[in-house]
Amino acid sequence: MIPVFIDGSAGTTGLRIYERLSSRPDISLIRLDEAHRKDLQARQEALNAAQVAFLCLPDDAAREAVSLVQGDTVIIDTSTAHRTAPGWVYGFPELSGQRERIAGARRIANPGCHASGFIALVAPLVQAGLLKADAALTCFSLTGYSGGGKKMIAEYEHPDRAAAYQSPRQYGLNQQHKHLKEMVHVCGLDTAPVFCPIVADFYSGMEVTVPVFRKDLLGSPEEVRQLYQEVYHSPVVHYEPLPAELAMLPANQMAGRDDMVIRVAGNDERILLTACFDNLGKGASGAAIQNMNLVLGLEETQGLIV
Repeated sequence: MIPVFIDGSAGTTGLRIYERLSSRPDISLIRLDEAHRKDLQARQEALNAAQVAFLCLPDDAAREAVSLVQGDTVIIDTSTAHRTAPGWVYGFPELSGQRERIAGARRIANPGCHASGFIALVAPLVQAGLLKADAALTCFSLTGYSGGGKKMIAEYEHPDRAAAYQSPRQYGLNQQHKHLKEMVHVCGLDTAPVFCPIVADFYSGMEVTVPVFRKDLLGSPEEVRQLYQEVYHSPVVHYEPLPAELAMLPANQMAGRDDMVIRVAGNDERILLTACFDNLGKGASGAAIQNMNLVLGLEETQGLIV
């Protein structure tokens, strides 16, 4: 069996990875009891005993964990710490050539949840020349409250919560959201988009939308649809035409799943590019397991719900 360690298994991302892997007969999970969960020596031993280690930690703790690895352990970091760092492979396999890079990597940076949707929508358009690198883009992203971790989950599920938790709440108001750096870097953009993340009163699910004016496209909306069809046809990320009868697009439609659906809405003048997925699935834990499967030479959907 393959020895795997989840450093930070008590958080929402780590718990979802543990749930997905605990029933797999090919995986042997290295566990630390509560007394040793934060013990530096115990963590170092576990990290070096593992063939694959997931880091589900704050940025500084993730950097510290990497420094403890002395052998050939494959590190999959779900924090922000290494997403644009030299020597790390960005863990979004659906990008051109990225699946092969991940398969040969020892240091893999798992994408951010909001960033996953934005990059899935924008990166192929820039690469294909349908969108200029200096395009002035906007993006709004609806997410369930589980993306905020245990503290936010407790706040939303508290019986005496404030009335504000009943309504959608926009954050990242200073336009310095931590995902912006990777969104710009991976897509090859000259400037960051105006980014409006919004957390709402549902547990999990994510809907990322990039609005585009026809005049800013170097092609037609139909060419965008055709490109997405060509690029996204895997079980994990796939393009679907928007049903004519669909008047509303729920942000929690992919809750509990590990795949992502790409769609194009709007009209010939004002186009809406949308990505729907679970912030804990393809936005975090599901993506991490997909990357693990690739680096181990396994079927990439093994253990995923797609």
